[in-house]
Amino acid sequence: MVNSCASSDDATVAIAAARAGADVVRAMYGQRLSRIDKGAGDFATTADVEAEKAILGVIRAARPDDAVLGEEGGQQGAADAVRQWLVDPLCGTLNYAVGNMLVAVNVALRDGAAAVADPFSGEVFFTDGKTARVRYDGTDDALLTPTPATRLVDVNLDPPFPSAPEFRAVDLLAHPEFIARFRPRVVSTTLALAWVAAGKRAAYVTDGDALSGSVHFAAGIAVCRAAGCLVTGFDGTPIGEAGRGLVAAADDETHGLLMSMMRGMRS
Repeated sequence: MVNSCASSDDATVAIAAARAGADVVRAMYGQRLSRIDKGAGDFATTADVEAEKAILGVIRAARPDDAVLGEEGGQQGAADAVRQWLVDPLCGTLNYAVGNMLVAVNVALRDGAAAVADPFSGEVFFTDGKTARVRYDGTDDALLTPTPATRLVDVNLDPPFPSAPEFRAVDLLAHPEFIARFRPRVVSTTLALAWVAAGKRAAYVTDGDALSGSVHFAAGIAVCRAAGCLVTGFDGTPIGEAGRGLVAAADDETHGLLMSMMRGMRS
């Protein structure tokens, strides 16, 4: 259900915030960055922190009364606020830290506008809660058009694996029908979700819990839905606050094929 407060103005805020974060990520790329240990092998860098500060600066200036949940700064404002922004300032931190440019900046108003920025291509994929578009540096917005034509499917192989042993992403890649129909890609960033909406990927599959309310996934899910992609959990129902896993596909056929393979793995 779309937030009644969602509007083109919220989309403008989401785009500006995502671009502000992307500017920081791009400017700090290649620098010697301090790491902040989060435990279990996870970490942030000073680029994550500075990008989140830039994003929050935009949101606070435009929407001072809204709550924010940030990947690095945590909850600011009431957790049950009607209007809450979900911010992941640098999705793909490990990629970034080793000099890989496959990263994304995610900004989403819960149940409303959202933007996913690619700091290095200059693309910003966004939605006002109704339609999905991409904005390029110096060019007009273009409508996002999903298509399975590439046959490329991104699969997240990062731990943890909450659905194991019933589902392991690595097993899907070895499924004979997957090999016959698709070609796997592993980019380790939710930028891949925006690529499904844009027709650059046929689908994206990841394990995980309560992903629609996650700072990592909320923006990409919103863009995919607005573009007309089929987005569900592993059980095939629309993804919500609860539930497990995520399958985002460009069309019903691709989604059905992947779900059939996954059911076969569990039987």
